[in-house]
Amino acid sequence: MKKRLICVLAVFTMVASLLAGCKSEKGVTEITLNEVAHSIFYAPMYVAFEKDYFKDEGLKVNLVNGLGADKTMTAVLSGDCEIGFMGAEASVYVYNEGAEDYVVNFAQLTQRAGNFLVSRDKNEDFKWANLKGKTVIGGRPGG
Repeated sequence: MKKRLICVLAVFTMVASLLAGCKSEKGVTEITLNEVAHSIFYAPMYVAFEKDYFKDEGLKVNLVNGLGADKTMTAVLSGDCEIGFMGAEASVYVYNEGAEDYVVNFAQLTQRAGNFLVSRDKNEDFKWANLKGKTVIGGRPGG
């Protein structure tokens, strides 16, 4: 988890240096970060918010939830946000459509697929066969 936190802080440091010309009179750089969904994978970022790490670095980060990669990508392309947290596939789709001003992926926040199976009932001896006849609800469309 420490590596992920360092990665998140490194990403924001890079973005802050790119946006140095956007500093307000108070010396604070304000940026909007659009996350595709609330996810346990972004836990280091949420910790950074709670611990005021961004504020300590002169950043005012406005976090918004895009509710899907398509909407997050639209926000990035339209200038409604400076950073979009989403899978690389969204930028590939934009590039493959022939966009001249396409988005470039610049960091890796997560390294593995994040699929969780959660139950209300305690089950010490879980087997996949236990799911037969049960309803499994996905976290989000396409997830």
